[in-house]
Amino acid sequence: MAEERIVHTMGLGNCGGKCLINVHMKDGRIERLSTETAADCPGRVPLTACMKGLRYHETFLSEDRLKWPMKRVGRRGEGKFVRISWEEAMEEIARQWTRIRDTYGPGSRYISIGSGICGTLSDFMLLMRLMSLDGGYLAAYNSYSTACTRKVTPLMYGTNATGNDPADWLNSRFIILWGHNPLETKFGAETMYYLREAKKKGIPIVSVDPRLTDTAKALGAEWVPVRPATDSALMDAMAWVIYTEGLQDQAFLDRCCLGFDKAHMPAGVPAEECVLSWLMGEKDGQPKTPEWAEGICGVPAETIRSLARRYATAGPAALIEGYGPQRNANGEQVVRGGILLACMTGNVGISGGWAAGTGDCKTHSFPYLLPDRPNPYPYQIPSYRWTEAVERGHEMGVLEGVRMADGSFPPEGARACDIKMIVNLAGGCMLNQHGDVNRTARLLADESKVEFILCGDIFLTPTAKFADILLPGVSMFETENLTPPWSYGNFIGYCNRIMEPLYECRDNYDWIAELAERLGFGEAFTEGRTAEGWLRHLYGGLRERYPELPDFDALREAGVYHYKENPFIIAFEQEAKDPEAHPFPTPSGKIELFSPFVWENQDKFPGFFPPIPRYLRPPEGPEDPLAEKYPLQLVGWHTKRRTHSTHETNAALRAAEPQCLWMHPMDAAARGLADGDEALVWNDRGRTRLPVKLTERVMPGVTAMSQGAWYTPDEDGTDLAGSINVLTSLNCTPFAHGNTQHTNLVEAGKIK
Repeated sequence: MAEERIVHTMGLGNCGGKCLINVHMKDGRIERLSTETAADCPGRVPLTACMKGLRYHETFLSEDRLKWPMKRVGRRGEGKFVRISWEEAMEEIARQWTRIRDTYGPGSRYISIGSGICGTLSDFMLLMRLMSLDGGYLAAYNSYSTACTRKVTPLMYGTNATGNDPADWLNSRFIILWGHNPLETKFGAETMYYLREAKKKGIPIVSVDPRLTDTAKALGAEWVPVRPATDSALMDAMAWVIYTEGLQDQAFLDRCCLGFDKAHMPAGVPAEECVLSWLMGEKDGQPKTPEWAEGICGVPAETIRSLARRYATAGPAALIEGYGPQRNANGEQVVRGGILLACMTGNVGISGGWAAGTGDCKTHSFPYLLPDRPNPYPYQIPSYRWTEAVERGHEMGVLEGVRMADGSFPPEGARACDIKMIVNLAGGCMLNQHGDVNRTARLLADESKVEFILCGDIFLTPTAKFADILLPGVSMFETENLTPPWSYGNFIGYCNRIMEPLYECRDNYDWIAELAERLGFGEAFTEGRTAEGWLRHLYGGLRERYPELPDFDALREAGVYHYKENPFIIAFEQEAKDPEAHPFPTPSGKIELFSPFVWENQDKFPGFFPPIPRYLRPPEGPEDPLAEKYPLQLVGWHTKRRTHSTHETNAALRAAEPQCLWMHPMDAAARGLADGDEALVWNDRGRTRLPVKLTERVMPGVTAMSQGAWYTPDEDGTDLAGSINVLTSLNCTPFAHGNTQHTNLVEAGKIK
């Protein structure tokens, strides 16, 4: 009988867990997967896989896999293909690649963001490398996940590195999780570990969220329900309470902040533009009282007062913002509001506090294979506006978010290009994860607009159905890569090849290198290295920075290395104590609660964007007149059964958490809906059907549907899978041009 062999590896997906996976092999086959537990690693945080990680082999090695290259024969999006050889595929790709470059210019080529691959050899970075050698491409900035927080956190702090070491949460006396659901999103291995430890220590935890999340339930957290896209009204009211009751840390505000009150405004700006004037209602006649906020956000005034007082007086306290709230209309403002509250309470730069904002806390760098030269095409567009660049890229300028590579505004009159070719490797943002899927599908189906679409994937996803040439990709078991911690963590992981690529599948590096050779850039692209050669080379450079790292083969054998030399970070500790000697990395050297940059560039934004944190009434929010027609707010969430749209083919994971519409019993009763009824959910953009789950874990007037279900329209265009993006919009936020997919008005009813 063959002996069991265990190979240690780590997943590559865009999942926060980055867990250690033990692959148990017999006779060259995977018998089962196991993972690390607390008993395996006393004294440190275990990299424990969830139910997704323990079923990676069921997902990625199924018979539903794409097996060979294919060429479209039906209408684009119809999903009809015929098998072709790799030679035929590469010949057609090279032909279309050069034709479009020569006909429309390099800026007509677009690499769809999001590949499901987080590692040193990232698919879209490989494509960026090749296109940079071949004249350039229309680049995208921002991610769908964090556009708003990654634009406005540096606007105020000068950096996104605003997080303390997660272990420091144990030094807090009060924790607010604002739209943060790490149990389901797997926001790093350490996040839930230290939150559970905080709970054991008796530290009070509050969850501010439209839903009572699994995280809040697991932690026994107090739940403060808030209407989607109204968080900043709640924050304004908390700030009003803190100031009017004299609970603010005025010394910190005076020492470290620009623009809180009239005495600390930048020169040349009217003093009444300060934050305090807004809170007190000096300009609009409306003080931002809890009673004012209650009518907007749905949180009772007394709850607002209590939350503000507890946060301000706990000392120290941590207000930790998740990414969900900033994916709302005006999503920049919830990030800025959290930073304002952290500053007002002096919780910046201290142990047990938290500066809010993005919250990055990186202790070690990580190597990537990057383009070896700048992109020759000068302009970039926001990632969420790529469909606009298909329709009218030649009209897109500064108001549509067109930027230079260094983030600066383009010259007056500068315009981008129309997108004529899209390359999409294992990503859903070309369709399934994009807003207004029905409109996006119609756009992609029009061959007079995008003339060539190249996709590579493991499955025939809704997005891959729109390919002209479709290439079969490899899974994490058929490739090698270095893998980083997704959020927090002092380790580096290795994804081990367990088997050779199945069927006729090829590693992306190999076929992109072949394409580079056909285009005349083979040596410049590979520099004579294989994929493994690049991993060894880049890891060698990392070892020069961190001599404690083991050699490459030892890392590959172990699957992970945990650093021994780990700085304990308290963000802005020196700056908060003495900003004169250690200025914040902003133009003023202070935390810019008032932004001179925004004040001076109002004409560069497509809508009103204030220079201070403050509530802005959102389109498709509860105050929108459209709510008379569509009275329910719809918000999405990241389900524990999928990583975005990955794992949707896994029957066991589907059974663990069936797709459904969360609805409060009061809203269901008004519509004649009972638990388990098949419901139709609709707005002007589309319709989807799915079962209703009646629950008091969502506030009245709000419905919720997990994101990532595969778009499956019937002949009438009604989605049959509960795909939330048939209902979401293509609206962007005013400053970051970020996605607003959590801000939607809908109606629902029983299917008869």
